[in-house]
Amino acid sequence: MEKDIPANPLRADLISRAVAEPCTLVIFGATGDLTRRKLIPALYNLAADGNLPSGLAVVCFARREKTSEGFRDELAEATRKYSRRPVNEELWRQFAAHIFYHRSSFDDASGYASLAAELERIDAHLGTGGNRLFYLASSPTEFDVILENLRGSGLSHAKPGAWARLIVEKPFGTDFPSARRLNAAVASAFPERETFRIDHYLGKETAQNLMVLRFANTVFEALWNHRYVENVQITASELLGVETRAGYYENSGAMRDMVQNHLLQLLCLTAMEPPTDLEADAVRDEKVKVLRALRPLTGEAVAANVVRAQYTGGFINGQNVPAYRQEPGVDPNSMTETYVALRLHIDNWRWAGVPFFMRVGKRLPKSATEIAIQFRGTPPVLFNRESQLRDANALIIRIQPDEGISFRMAAKLPGALLQIEPVKMDFHYGTSFGKATPEAYERLLLDAMSGDATLFARRDEVEHAWQFVDGIRAAWHDGSAPRLDFYAAGSWGPREADELLAQDGAAWRRL
Repeated sequence: MEKDIPANPLRADLISRAVAEPCTLVIFGATGDLTRRKLIPALYNLAADGNLPSGLAVVCFARREKTSEGFRDELAEATRKYSRRPVNEELWRQFAAHIFYHRSSFDDASGYASLAAELERIDAHLGTGGNRLFYLASSPTEFDVILENLRGSGLSHAKPGAWARLIVEKPFGTDFPSARRLNAAVASAFPERETFRIDHYLGKETAQNLMVLRFANTVFEALWNHRYVENVQITASELLGVETRAGYYENSGAMRDMVQNHLLQLLCLTAMEPPTDLEADAVRDEKVKVLRALRPLTGEAVAANVVRAQYTGGFINGQNVPAYRQEPGVDPNSMTETYVALRLHIDNWRWAGVPFFMRVGKRLPKSATEIAIQFRGTPPVLFNRESQLRDANALIIRIQPDEGISFRMAAKLPGALLQIEPVKMDFHYGTSFGKATPEAYERLLLDAMSGDATLFARRDEVEHAWQFVDGIRAAWHDGSAPRLDFYAAGSWGPREADELLAQDGAAWRRL
């Protein structure tokens, strides 16, 4: 149970307390990087903060030949490396005693039967209450067979008075038809209310704060519409190249890897209407309305509103780096995009006429994700005669790495002359609250244990996002849109992306 109880009872109405219930977390594909780098370190940090329920067990389901003791040692080493705080050895020992390794192939029915027996033993000895949280951390190609065996073994059916839930790691399909097939397979084993499609961007503190920023602050909500907003920019830039992910990335590209999920989710949080309450479905209903209001991009409209590009050789931090086509495992003639820029329109009352610009790319000058709300300029009189204040006001929401919010405004420079310069009011999570920001997986795992699906994608969200993206990809492949532009590694992308904004009299914000 969360122990974040307010010291001041007068502030009790401002505290939302999620109750994480005792359960057994079963991780399929537990020998992969996700478990070592993210899941186990997140659980350890939740334990260190006192947020894990007393009755929690972790069963690591994988094919390799290992013992529970040996795997705990491997996880201890990984947690020391990836935890956001130093590992307390005594706390780790207590936490690791509840981690168990279960060896089985994903298609072996007997492995699920023995898993069921092991879960019964854990319930009896550790007080997990029959609650089960199944996490699909394996390759997506294994999802169907795991779901079929969970259903066939009866593990997907909750015991009386308990629950059985499923966490699905992205990607949620590779296009609209595959997403529908995956959703149907999930629905055959778990009801939608017990299904949690995880997008780690939604677990980041600033992404969670977007609704509070908008709907708890009159000064911003009153301006959050087409009357006052000139444009909105969403940027996700990566310093790294494809690294060791060429096998995946060649079949994905930036559009499917980042735009379909992460960036469209941030778009929905930025543009949504206030929900009727803070229940999960009320919030997700409003996000779906944004996706439904997105103006479709198909055929020639893609050529006019989307830029796709691939990085060539260049310099990153003074180091010469190869072109994408020279990376290990990449086709020398690859047409996979490593950069996408889009101009989107949301055809509803609030946002009519406001362009939303998105860009995502690899081998850019820095790694950062932010949302920039650019407000309209003041009239061209008084201080704005020379148009120097046209872009004076902007609200910047930094998602990563330095989570926080800043507001840019105009101010007079000290001195006798009337000189105006932009200045910034800045809020940083780390310095303002005096503690480290939790990792995204910490919040998301805790929410899944408490049954709160607010920060997880719903079935119709996923399918609407894929329908939008599939229209763009179809234009790329049927010849109705330009095929591919190029940009040097270490630059901010191709000139065509700058020209896209220039058509609206705008420019990309410098990060």
